[in-house]
Amino acid sequence: MRTRISMATLLVAALPLAMPARAADCAPGVKDADLIKAGTLVMSTNPTLPPLQYVDKSGDLVGMRIELGRDLAKRLCLAPEFVKIDFAAMVPGLQSGRWDVIDTGIFFTPERAKIMQMIPYESQAISISVPPGASDAIRAPQDLDGKTVGVEIGGFEESKTKALDADLKAKGGKGLTIRTFDSFALAYQALRAGQVDAVTSIDSVAKAYADRGDFKRAISGLYPTPVALAFKSRPLAEAVLAALKAMQADGTYGKLFARYGVVPVDTLAVAGPTG
Repeated sequence: MRTRISMATLLVAALPLAMPARAADCAPGVKDADLIKAGTLVMSTNPTLPPLQYVDKSGDLVGMRIELGRDLAKRLCLAPEFVKIDFAAMVPGLQSGRWDVIDTGIFFTPERAKIMQMIPYESQAISISVPPGASDAIRAPQDLDGKTVGVEIGGFEESKTKALDADLKAKGGKGLTIRTFDSFALAYQALRAGQVDAVTSIDSVAKAYADRGDFKRAISGLYPTPVALAFKSRPLAEAVLAALKAMQADGTYGKLFARYGVVPVDTLAVAGPTG
């Protein structure tokens, strides 16, 4: 049985960030026709994934991917603007022109690259989190058989949790009871409240919670896959690719990833429809 736990309403909050006046020699690296708002790089993110993207105690949007987005906007001579949104709305919003970039660490798949431009830039894998006082009984995916697992709806993590459920049942097991949530934050709240036995998330997020002592990371390193920035506009994707390569060349890229303990991909390139 799969049930969806959803928010009463889907709230979109745009957070325009002030930017110093442009220098006279700073020309935007992309045409206004390739942006939804002239002079601005509008990026969507779901800020429920510390330390990669989250809202801190002061109410500020922070994290590795937020810093990356701001640096890219600066290099393109554009003002950065972030839109906070649940993950399930990100791809439809990109396709309908509500933002220029998905900057939330969307997992790369060949299927997704058929419908949008993607730049894989970071390697991530999946973890299983359990309550801090849980026993060590869960050490491998098969140990989840018969358990209730929470996961954010609409993402790679949900698809892999469903695949694990199918695999367990194919081997004669009970499978999983999967409960989907609008965000990882809600899934972890359910784990804290004892409403689920475990939560599927990404390694960096599960590690951050474990380091704080909030939850235990029972399993990690499952299904390693690149995550990407995603775009509707090919020219914008190419401009961002050039900015990323400039970050590599001057060392900013490597330092940012190292500071957050995130593994970058070896080669940067745009993958997506060319027609």
